[in-house]
Amino acid sequence: MRHGGQILVDQLREEGCNTAFCVPGESYLAALDGLHGQNDIRTIICRQEGGAAIMAEAHAKMTGTLGAAFVTRGPGASNASIGVHIARQDSTPMILFVGQVGRSMQDREAFQEVDFTAMFTPLAKWAAEIRDTDRIPEYVARAAHTAMSGRPGPVVLALPEDMLSAASEAPLIPQAPIAHAHPSDTDMEAVSQMLIKAKRPLMIIGGPGWSNEVREQVTEFAERMELPVTAAFRYQDYIDNRHPNYAGHMGIGIDASLAKRIKEADVLLVMGPRLGEMTTGGYALVKPPFPEQKIIHVHPGAEELNSVYRTEVPVLSTLAGFAARLGDIRAPDKIAWKGSAAKAHADYQAFCVPEETPGDVKMEQIVSHISNVLPDDAIVTNGAGNYTAFVHRYYRYRGYRTELVTTSGSMGYGLPAAIAAKLANPTRKVVCFAGDGCFLMNGQEMATAMQYDLPIVTIVVNNGMYGTIRMHQEREYPDRISGTELQNPDFAALARSYGANGEVIEKTEDFAAAFDRAINADSPSLIELKVDPEASTPRMTLSQIRNSST
Repeated sequence: MRHGGQILVDQLREEGCNTAFCVPGESYLAALDGLHGQNDIRTIICRQEGGAAIMAEAHAKMTGTLGAAFVTRGPGASNASIGVHIARQDSTPMILFVGQVGRSMQDREAFQEVDFTAMFTPLAKWAAEIRDTDRIPEYVARAAHTAMSGRPGPVVLALPEDMLSAASEAPLIPQAPIAHAHPSDTDMEAVSQMLIKAKRPLMIIGGPGWSNEVREQVTEFAERMELPVTAAFRYQDYIDNRHPNYAGHMGIGIDASLAKRIKEADVLLVMGPRLGEMTTGGYALVKPPFPEQKIIHVHPGAEELNSVYRTEVPVLSTLAGFAARLGDIRAPDKIAWKGSAAKAHADYQAFCVPEETPGDVKMEQIVSHISNVLPDDAIVTNGAGNYTAFVHRYYRYRGYRTELVTTSGSMGYGLPAAIAAKLANPTRKVVCFAGDGCFLMNGQEMATAMQYDLPIVTIVVNNGMYGTIRMHQEREYPDRISGTELQNPDFAALARSYGANGEVIEKTEDFAAAFDRAINADSPSLIELKVDPEASTPRMTLSQIRNSST
């Protein structure tokens, strides 16, 4: 006989989970007891449930395994919902376990009681409540399989307190193999025919189910077919950015020449991404439902294919399954688009040349410096904000899973993600970029980095405002500033109060030495950059944005 918390943890171990992130709560004490003394599942104690859920999501991204987070009911679950939303939009497999009031108290609006199935059903692939201790293995096994299969995503399981503490002899269920979709011969022939007839094809990469092997296979295929390759929004590390076929990234701050190339393409080979709003520039570069470009769409989720865009060749397949058969695609006898990849890469290289921005601290030079000095396997994380446009434009990603970001545009992601990355890859350098508003949403997780002795580097871009919203505000309602100004703490002093290293940079020339100290330190470090508010984007100052609205 074991209590339900022990059964749950034992089944989670069966599913290959090796790390659990949590903020403790009395509603799931039995699960915490089940985690006690575990050698196979490491428990990471976080400071806020949003940070815990983000760490679980980032851990799943980095490792390709199931992410897991434990939070308490009511406010704990509400805080953690941000991580569920991120996992949904990023197609990341994770389970959020939520403590719940006892079964005898339900439906009375007991202390912190919420109907979590109703709350999370719109956000998760599946949300359920376990009401029978004997069925814990069944639910956890199903949750893991659901999270990992098809288009991966988050699952939420609510755990009534008395169910979890009750005893049972429920046997564990062996981990089930995941069914993977593969392309048919007909699919591969259709792809071949579409490309043979193409004049201006372009490959778009991204989405779930990639690996180093897939990356190598796709790169070899692009070389053989002489295809220009662009990365969907925040999937820039899916190909070495130095590769001669790389055309740059889609999304915020897209290069004008790449946008033109996408619009003028006659065939888009879309390998993995969903072609969402950010990747398509608000659905302007590729217009639904009948785009001007013909689309070959490879995706592991049947529900995604033809859901927004009418697709000439929909291919239901994992990226691993499709990439393994790229050798079946025949190149045309004469490549009509010969030279387009080289031209696209030359345009990308020109786009990477820094454009000077106002102020004594220049983000274009700082990001370029970091890109030049970090090793190829370094991991760079960030949340959301205008500062990310500098990172995405000037940092060159060289290896798979060196970019750890969110496609959902969630602020506060960078620091928890950096912690998860360092826990999973202790020998690799990890750098987090965060805006001043972005950092303060999960900055308390600096305490978690200290507790687990994780020498990550956090760069806080401080311009004293919510920069992205201020940019939109100046464009739509010029000179009517409301709700976007920030009075910030001394971020370096704040870091030092946690026990981390902290420095402030007010001139670009002082950054290189400070970064060298931080990246080689044996404890967490924070570098605060005092950035001119005028340096709103890599292309336009705040004044230019304001004046352009009139």
